[in-house]
Amino acid sequence: MTEPTEPTGSIDLVVLDCDGVLLDSERLAVRVDAVVLAALGWELSTEEIVERFVGRSHASMVAQIESHLGRSLPAGWEAEFQPLYDEAFATGLVPVDGVEAALDAIDLPTCVASSSSHERLRATLTRTGLHHRFAGRIFSASEVANGKPAPDLFLHAAAALGVDPARCVVVEDSKYGVAAARAAGMRAFGYAGGLTPADWLAGPDTVVFESMAELPGLISEAARRPAGR
Repeated sequence: MTEPTEPTGSIDLVVLDCDGVLLDSERLAVRVDAVVLAALGWELSTEEIVERFVGRSHASMVAQIESHLGRSLPAGWEAEFQPLYDEAFATGLVPVDGVEAALDAIDLPTCVASSSSHERLRATLTRTGLHHRFAGRIFSASEVANGKPAPDLFLHAAAALGVDPARCVVVEDSKYGVAAARAAGMRAFGYAGGLTPADWLAGPDTVVFESMAELPGLISEAARRPAGR
């Protein structure tokens, strides 16, 4: 893996997370997660689910569940609960408020880098009319060895598109996502308009914001000044 370099002022690529940044899906998923976890024998509050799982891959979530329960989940255990997620997404999934206008106003190359599988990304982005904006530039944690907060996914996306990581910025809504961006040597924009508290996103080379209407201006401003200022 290429060692991350220090972020610079110029921006050549905007890397966007999907769930919680492009799609207002985390609220739906977390509600169903609470039902599923309780059925498995692990009752958690919404805040605990956000803290433990939002931004992480499905494999990471399963590993944590099995560790807590002290046993492996049986093969195919998800099939019982998948209809709950399908119904929630079919009836309630929409783009994050203001994100389409923000994408229209961002005059830089973009891509998606998500902990979700390619199958889910294709389905959800298509359902919400956003897939065409990123066709051919969608990356999944299934393509790398380590998911967020490791930098692998963001470095993979940058390498695939031929962009220096130091000239990338990442838009994320989870503490694991912003940690991955920093580890990759990329500046982060932490979206606090969803479920994750702003103070969980704050940190070095990270701008925290609460409305997607702010994002194009923040990116333009960041491109005009060195990182860390």
